Amino acid sequence: MGLYDRDYTRADFRAQSHGGPHMRMFFPRLTPAVKWLLIINVAVFLPCFIIQPLGLFIRDWFSVYPVTIGRSLQLWRVISYQFLHDIGGFGHIFWNMLILYFLGSILEPVWGSKKFLVFYLICGAAGGIFYPVLALAGWLSRGPLVGASGAILGVIAACGILFPNLMIYVFGIIPVRLAILAIILGVISVMSVLRPDVIANAGGEAAHLAGAATGVIYVLSESWRAKLKLKLRTGAWEKQMTAQRDLRVEVDRILQKVHDEGIHSLTSREKRILKKATEAEQRRYRL
Repeated sequence: MGLYDRDYTRADFRAQSHGGPHMRMFFPRLTPAVKWLLIINVAVFLPCFIIQPLGLFIRDWFSVYPVTIGRSLQLWRVISYQFLHDIGGFGHIFWNMLILYFLGSILEPVWGSKKFLVFYLICGAAGGIFYPVLALAGWLSRGPLVGASGAILGVIAACGILFPNLMIYVFGIIPVRLAILAIILGVISVMSVLRPDVIANAGGEAAHLAGAATGVIYVLSESWRAKLKLKLRTGAWEKQMTAQRDLRVEVDRILQKVHDEGIHSLTSREKRILKKATEAEQRRYRL
């Protein structure tokens, strides 16, 4: 897969990506989270590929493997399986890591490393949850699920929404706009899950579908989530201001009581309130 487009470090990229920018060969700068994801995936794959018994052992303990309900409830698997790949060859890990390099290195600077990494792992985890649900329900056959494809499909879906006109050259030959490619891959996954009897990798496609769907939901809900977060923060701030105002009123009343009746007239509750107000004032001055 080759990638062609403008320099993504330009401030006006996002706006231009929705138009018809001049295309040129582009290799994005390797970003921190993508770099470490690549390193970890390759570092796990190579010893498993070279020492096949080790690879089988690791797959048995760290893949999503819904042969029993107990194994399906081993929650570490929904993360660990994302860093395992088919040890029968290099094709599986090669394509996943190639797409991660190109699209991940474009998306990470837009969101920041922390947000991108959380998004990546959530999309992969969604695939690791959806497949066992279908397998335990009897819709799909049960077997070990490995690979970063669920997370990768989430990245493709997100980039397809944010940068729909980005040109992808599939196999370095076929030019396809990223939005179209994302839709095609989504349709393939849906059809594969609906007809598991004719698709050899229906379990993998279930993970693809869940990862892509999670990516779409995550991006499209960003505005709503930002508003909700702001509303919660505003509500918490208003609650804090109200509490502080009530505390000041109560402290004024207690101080007036001390002035009129003396310190010995205070109840245990009033003494605690006065102590609390004094400590809060001391902390404010220390800051």
